[in-house]
Amino acid sequence: MHVIKCADYGEMSRTGASLILEALKKKPNLLLCAATGSSPEGLYIELATMAHSDLEPFKQLRILKLDEWGGIPENHPVSCEYFLKKKLLGPLDIPQERYISFASDPDEPETECWRIRSEIKREGPIDICILGLGRNGHLGLNEPAPKLESFCHVAALSAESLKHPMIASLEQKPEYGLTLGLKEILDSRLIIMLVSGKEKKHIAEKFLEAKVSPELPASFLWQHPQVECLVEQSVLD
Repeated sequence: MHVIKCADYGEMSRTGASLILEALKKKPNLLLCAATGSSPEGLYIELATMAHSDLEPFKQLRILKLDEWGGIPENHPVSCEYFLKKKLLGPLDIPQERYISFASDPDEPETECWRIRSEIKREGPIDICILGLGRNGHLGLNEPAPKLESFCHVAALSAESLKHPMIASLEQKPEYGLTLGLKEILDSRLIIMLVSGKEKKHIAEKFLEAKVSPELPASFLWQHPQVECLVEQSVLD
């Protein structure tokens, strides 16, 4: 793992966006797995700014949604779907045929996960996976547990995840999560891990110890051969 200390959130976001742009020059149709939340938001803003000046580098880019809150309508402002369409898909002009997405409120969640598994098998592996560090060390919605799931699955949400800023204001919380599994994430050719926010200081310290445990799912990134870990300085202070 290559740990890069960034002076602030802006530098972290610009560095991440530059890594993606460089990769697009080598493979214009790369498959990008996109997380949601405050950590990657600045990176997406940087990509949107680049696309506004020159859309050409993004004309073959494919996007895969990392995870989703289950039981919430796709057009709800707190859904991952809404976030990505507003912050990434719209600004980069990504059409439906270049976007792989969970339905957020499927009739049969398990069947939806099998569909995404098949999509990844056909379109993958993931070229770049953008991740944020969960407050309890989760990766996507792979929660701390004695055993972790390898493939796309329906996830039981931890009490900590139900406090996530995206859904904190909801009276009725998501019933479950839909998320890629650890193997699908670790099969990515390049992983960009974003660590930001002073509230992540304690879990970031544990993560950076490089001790691998299912009780800290993000720690499995230490077993991946190519991870660019961008850490905001305020997390380390």
